[in-house]
Amino acid sequence: MVELTLFADYYQIHAFDEGSQADFGDEWTDQAVDDRLAVTEDGVAIGTTVNVNVAVSVEVLDGPPADDSIEFDHVVEASIRCSSGHLVVMGCTDHEPDAPRFPVTAGWLRLRASQSNLDQAFQADIDSDDDPQTMERLRLQVWPAAAERSVVVRRWRSSA
Repeated sequence: MVELTLFADYYQIHAFDEGSQADFGDEWTDQAVDDRLAVTEDGVAIGTTVNVNVAVSVEVLDGPPADDSIEFDHVVEASIRCSSGHLVVMGCTDHEPDAPRFPVTAGWLRLRASQSNLDQAFQADIDSDDDPQTMERLRLQVWPAAAERSVVVRRWRSSA
């Protein structure tokens, strides 16, 4: 597992195939905003609660992980094609050539985005990244798998 701190500019973190030309602008439908997930064939944008730094962990797995969604506030899954064998993970406006890359099996991947600490981050808003107790956390798990439809496993709603 690799731990990152990424700036969630425009309230999103991106994960995509190296070389992707994905444009998420048209993918942010009302449903995608509600699901906190915009998907293209070779990339995903995960909606965040805050527009500041978030703690992101990335795990590349050989197969599907155990379902631990009960431990998280919001969990979504999507399939993406990663032809290059390199998954790029970055903040929406980060400089892509400098973004972290993760070796993955080339082909279709399943990506699970599990988010936690959302109530605390929402309440702290722009100050949420000042303290680990209020910082939004995002765990990305990715493994080789046939393409399937995107799904919300667990949905978070603000308590405010």
